[in-house]
Amino acid sequence: MDGFIELLTEILIEAGVSKSAIFHSAYLELPGYFRPTKEWDLLVIKDEQLMVALEAKSQVGPSFGNNFNNRTEEAIGSAVDLWTAFREGALNKTTQPWLGYVFLLEDSVGSRRPTSVREPHFEVFPEFKGASYAGRYEILCRKLVRERHYSSAALLLSTRDGGKKGQFAEPASDLLFDSFVRSLKAHVSAVSW
Repeated sequence: MDGFIELLTEILIEAGVSKSAIFHSAYLELPGYFRPTKEWDLLVIKDEQLMVALEAKSQVGPSFGNNFNNRTEEAIGSAVDLWTAFREGALNKTTQPWLGYVFLLEDSVGSRRPTSVREPHFEVFPEFKGASYAGRYEILCRKLVRERHYSSAALLLSTRDGGKKGQFAEPASDLLFDSFVRSLKAHVSAVSW
């Protein structure tokens, strides 16, 4: 995901963010509420105020099931931990940060095949029934934003060969990378750099 972080860094600089405010290879730890610190993939900090915290994650097969659960718990946990630390005053006193989540999934038979769910005691929500892992990631990203855990999310799918050539698909019109970037740029453009 280094390429995405480099691209987003360039986008932030083009939007007027000072290079000295962008952190993407070191000093990525932020205080948490449930744990001492969490290392993010990209941060923008101005005048001791967190402006942007971004997670960029990926997954390739074959173990989509276990990895999906781990990625889901990680995404939700990171956001809840950060927002709780924010509420408790460990971060900014006034400025609300922008949180972003970018996910790149291997586009393969395994990630697109419908999956089953076990319901020994209670029914799962209907949107999960028969959803592929690509579908489940779409649901996750959408709900992360709808529940206001993240300000914006993007979901990209790419084959192993296509990814090396910069080829990707965007399965959901509300989770486009372009929309993600527009949201990020709108947030940072409100600041005098």
